[in-house]
Amino acid sequence: QVHGGIAHGVGQALLEGCSYDSEGQLITASYMDYAMPRADNLPSFDVDYAPTNPPDNPLGVKGCGEAGAIGAPPAVINAISNALGVKHIDMPATPENVWRAAQQATAASA
Repeated sequence: QVHGGIAHGVGQALLEGCSYDSEGQLITASYMDYAMPRADNLPSFDVDYAPTNPPDNPLGVKGCGEAGAIGAPPAVINAISNALGVKHIDMPATPENVWRAAQQATAASA
């Protein structure tokens, strides 16, 4: 669950976004058009756990996939913003959005 959450969060930061044409028609309406990271798009990473035994349910289990999905987008976007020296970049951080932010940073420092 955590690996999938991290992958989803990275996808939100770098790839995923809805696009519409000039008439308002959704053009990212299927998985053929909507970019998502796949296993071969991500580096290998290890996840460490802090075991707990919640008493709230008979099995003593709880979900954990949200942890990766919550932390990954701001971590990725903050890393890009820091590298460019900008305070804001639109998500997803597509090459076009990164280029635009870099150009604005260059213009602001000139």
